[in-house]
Amino acid sequence: MIVMVVDGQGGGIGAAIIKGLRAFSGDTMEIWALGTNTIATSRMMKSGANRGATGENAIIQSSPRADIIAGPLAILAANAMMGELTPGMAEALSSSPATKILIPLTQEKVEIVGVSGEPLPHLVDRLVEIVAKKAQEG
Repeated sequence: MIVMVVDGQGGGIGAAIIKGLRAFSGDTMEIWALGTNTIATSRMMKSGANRGATGENAIIQSSPRADIIAGPLAILAANAMMGELTPGMAEALSSSPATKILIPLTQEKVEIVGVSGEPLPHLVDRLVEIVAKKAQEG
């Protein structure tokens, strides 16, 4: 099972997700870090990803190969993250057959109705629980 973690800007959310997944699974889970920029990818790699790549083509080529895609909600929005997330990236991520498990945080003008305003660490913990359950189901 391949879990693809996608993040941009400083990569902090992606790094937190990868740390949580590693704490839960040890080295048993294949985790890919896909960043919209090199800083995000580097930070996620330092958190324990197996593989990493940066940029639009890497995200487009990797998205169909993932079983689970994890990250902030903004990864599905074209031009999000101050323009770092290109329309091509958003299309590839949203069109991927992978299950998407997303944290409902966005700096874009998007509001999700019915979502609690829990702090980021709690949301990351919940994401890790969901990914772990999906991984065990196979």
